[in-house]
Amino acid sequence: MTGKPSRTLFLLFFITSLVMGCANRGTPSGGEKDEDPPVIKRVNPENFSTQFSGDEIEIEFDEFVKIKNAQKQLIISPPLDNQPSIYPLGGASKTITIKIKDTLKPNTTYAFNFGESIVDNNEENPYPYFRYVFSTGDAIDSLSVKGYVVDALEEEPDKFVSVMLYEVDSTYTDSIVFKEKPRYITNTLDSLTSFSVDNIKAGTYKLIALKDQSNNYIFDQKQDKIAFIEDYVTVPTDSVYELKLFKEVVNFKAIKPKQESGSKIIFPYEGSYEDMRIKILGETPEGFDSKITKDPKTDTLYYWYKPEFEVDTTLFVVSHKTAIDTFKHRFRNLERDSLQISALYSSILNFDQDFTLETTTPIVTIDSSKITIIDKDSSAVSFKTEVDTLLNRIALKIDKEEGQKYELTMLPNTFTDFYDETNSDTLNYSFRTKMKSEYGNIRVNLRNAKFPLIVQLCNTNGLVLYEQYTTSSPVVDFTDVVPKQYKLRVIFDTNENRKYDPGDFLKGMQPERVSYAPKIDEVRANFDLIVEFNLLD
Repeated sequence: MTGKPSRTLFLLFFITSLVMGCANRGTPSGGEKDEDPPVIKRVNPENFSTQFSGDEIEIEFDEFVKIKNAQKQLIISPPLDNQPSIYPLGGASKTITIKIKDTLKPNTTYAFNFGESIVDNNEENPYPYFRYVFSTGDAIDSLSVKGYVVDALEEEPDKFVSVMLYEVDSTYTDSIVFKEKPRYITNTLDSLTSFSVDNIKAGTYKLIALKDQSNNYIFDQKQDKIAFIEDYVTVPTDSVYELKLFKEVVNFKAIKPKQESGSKIIFPYEGSYEDMRIKILGETPEGFDSKITKDPKTDTLYYWYKPEFEVDTTLFVVSHKTAIDTFKHRFRNLERDSLQISALYSSILNFDQDFTLETTTPIVTIDSSKITIIDKDSSAVSFKTEVDTLLNRIALKIDKEEGQKYELTMLPNTFTDFYDETNSDTLNYSFRTKMKSEYGNIRVNLRNAKFPLIVQLCNTNGLVLYEQYTTSSPVVDFTDVVPKQYKLRVIFDTNENRKYDPGDFLKGMQPERVSYAPKIDEVRANFDLIVEFNLLD
């Protein structure tokens, strides 16, 4: 009697499991992916309200939403001194609540530009470019200023560029960009280069753009890019404005020096070192001598001196054009740097490169009779030495032949540094050259050129790899070019100083013009590429 019920229960359990398994195999996957953005059901107070006097705004949606990347996406114009509180913060809700913490200005139109920061909770479909606008007065300002942003030097402009209007009244000066927030603001977001500053009133304005690294709408010369229109903008206007972003040369600033090692003091600085002068104020030891070199990577000058000072402190005067700073320096008893020599390049040298040595201390003399260079046939190769006293580098210049191997030997006492120290060991180096057929050549035909021009080949990241300067010839040849993809650009050297000059906002100077050629073919080995580059405005 007891066996039959057990078999019956087992059979029922087996059938139930089988049915459930079949049911599981047929369960739907959930349907198609939701690609619809959230929908606004209610806004309180209503969008485009006038006589706004509250401090809270509610936006209700048909589904749960969240705020994403609000720091970059949300732009409030005119800017508020205190950012409003926005909920939900990090969570999801069907209602977004904005709590205003500032006292609003009378008779002013405010716009909250959310960009694409409002997304649904599940698939993060954005509500596109929602703007909430209200006025504390009787009317909504409806005028606008439109344009687009480009980069003065790079092919593509930065993302999230702030575009600002400063009201030009009796208190306006150009220095306001360093101290105060603008009257109106918008940005280019992440996929657009065009802009429209909307809901502004009639008036006269200064139009400026910032790649604002701190998101504070204040120009920081050290880290921000800036663009500006020279003339004031009178609103209403139908003009479309081009803003060219550039990074200013930082104003010179001398920074307090410090002892780096024995008989070497570092002088950090900001800006350009080219007009920087360092002098000792006061007595120096008998037979005193000094040299100045530059760190190749950082904004630092090295001040080398001999002999040691017997005093504990001295004064240094650092001048740069009209700027003069005096620093009190305390000497420290540290070990002096020793002479070390290293090769700057790898074992393969391109035809536009010289074999270059880098030294840790300033080189004073080179005994060329102790240097020999032989090729793979053991034949002696003639050479010349060229010393870069600023960067502590020594170039050995030879007429390189293709497919060659060169052996370099430098005997002891070849190099003597500032402290009369020499290389005590024999230095041995080698390098080789490739065949000319392993490189490519580019001929650039410049159409409608206005000279002088700097013609550059850059890698895909904008780093200049080859450069030619032309004052009259519309044909520029790049020979023995390493095969790869390049960008081709031209700098219009207006002031003829053979380098690119960015603008200067306070001086009202725009950056020098830069033109990029349409994408050129990849450089191939043993191939001559001809590029037609039209430089029409």
